[in-house]
Amino acid sequence: MPPQKIETGHDAVVHDVTMDYYGKRVATASSDATIKIVGVNNNSSQHLATLSGHQGPVWQVTWAHPKFGSLLASCSYDGKVIIWKEGNQNEWSQFQVLYHTSSVNSIAWAPHELGLCLACGSSDGNISIYTSQPDGSWDMTKIDQAHPVGVTSVTWAPPTAPGALVGSGMLEPIQKLASGGCDNTVKVWKLYNGSWKMDCFPALQMHSDWVRDVAWAPNLGLPKSTIASASQDGTVVVWTVAKEGDQWVGKVLNDFKSPVWRVSWSLTGNLLAVASGDNNITLWNEAVDGVWKEATTALNQ
Repeated sequence: MPPQKIETGHDAVVHDVTMDYYGKRVATASSDATIKIVGVNNNSSQHLATLSGHQGPVWQVTWAHPKFGSLLASCSYDGKVIIWKEGNQNEWSQFQVLYHTSSVNSIAWAPHELGLCLACGSSDGNISIYTSQPDGSWDMTKIDQAHPVGVTSVTWAPPTAPGALVGSGMLEPIQKLASGGCDNTVKVWKLYNGSWKMDCFPALQMHSDWVRDVAWAPNLGLPKSTIASASQDGTVVVWTVAKEGDQWVGKVLNDFKSPVWRVSWSLTGNLLAVASGDNNITLWNEAVDGVWKEATTALNQ
């Protein structure tokens, strides 16, 4: 499939690009303080909407699962998280605005099995988790000082335990998060009786500089949990744990010799995309012997 170039129309750096559930629309976040929505099909793209409401660079944008309607969330340097709702087609309004005391660097919708629930990581060191209630209000729980010098990234665990087959009975969905921070660590959190507690001891530490992104892999019945972390130090580490209560084990996937900005898993969890500061996106998969090998270079500008 040949690459398709999308003209976003932004006036400044684009920080995030995310595709909707059906692969028909792309949302982009930029330092020009706007979000753009572009329709994509075959070889063409069409500008559909510009969302304005932030007063600073927009770091991330993410689509909610379509079972909750057409919703987008965005986070910005201005300390705001805006949840946008589409009314008539391509007409968006601010559905909810969530205020923080400093830059919100990362947002992630929970797996839809957990309801409409959004985790937000901020430079104030806290992670806030907002859950939509039937009356339209939002409940908030907070992980205070998750990374005291600043949270850079948040990611949700799959809702099923490792080794469990999808839809295998009435298991209560798991509520777990991983986060990365300016303290060079990755931490895992679990919801116990309504409050979030750290679920890894000690914190996962193999990076020598800021953790820029964390991504929890889908498990699809695999017997282990897997998290990828990307760092300013140029490395990506793949962390695995076999069962609840065991220690996480980290393995350096590669040293990219330049900051690594983002990591993203395929839907099956066996392919990892890595976006690095040398303008490359590379794809990696794990060989039978456990060694990670580069599958292909998707982009080289």
